[in-house]
Amino acid sequence: MQSHWLNKQNNDKLIIFFTGWSFDYKPFEFLDYEDFDVLILYDYNLNPRPLREREKFVNELCEFTNLGEGYKQYYLIAWSMGVFMAYQMRNELPKFNKKIAINGTPFPVDDEFGIPQKPFLLTLRHAKTGLEGKFYQNIFDKPEEFERYQTAPVERSIENREQELKTLYAKIKETDKTYETYYDKALVSNNDKIIPTKNQLNFWQNKVPVEILESGHFPYYNFKSWNEILCK
Repeated sequence: MQSHWLNKQNNDKLIIFFTGWSFDYKPFEFLDYEDFDVLILYDYNLNPRPLREREKFVNELCEFTNLGEGYKQYYLIAWSMGVFMAYQMRNELPKFNKKIAINGTPFPVDDEFGIPQKPFLLTLRHAKTGLEGKFYQNIFDKPEEFERYQTAPVERSIENREQELKTLYAKIKETDKTYETYYDKALVSNNDKIIPTKNQLNFWQNKVPVEILESGHFPYYNFKSWNEILCK
């Protein structure tokens, strides 16, 4: 796992953003920070020595979230596979004032609550080809959004992103499918070509308030700031 400060100005409020598979911080630099510090977590690959790497990350996370006297307010925004990862790490994260899930669920590979098994396995098998071709086009709702993405694309290597999906799936397969109440709200796009809208709604109904977004899997070009996302 990697981390990057999108904004670090010793503000009183911190947003921790768990991004989705294959992304990094570059496509999100356009969002206005206002009076928030913003820390993005991405690249969910594991170190060959996962226990040591996990301990190292927890120590770093404590440093991130306890600068000086710490922040007065903490907010979690998790997107896509990041919804799963943040949920898995919930006991190691700070106590948040608000936790938002965007276009994802804690069970990201599931015929009823996530990406159906068959298309996911096809994506896994052909990840390199997909990353070189139509995967990112399918993330966006409109061609002009994909064109905008290409002006500030992900900088990670295809090999790194391909390995990340294998790592995620190994983690998903060993995860117990029980949900402990965690998120406060879900934002779900009405034209999500990655995680079916219907399956997201199947999971979140009767658990949290849900707001439908007029967008594709990547809804961020509909926002101007991080605070605008938090206020949805």
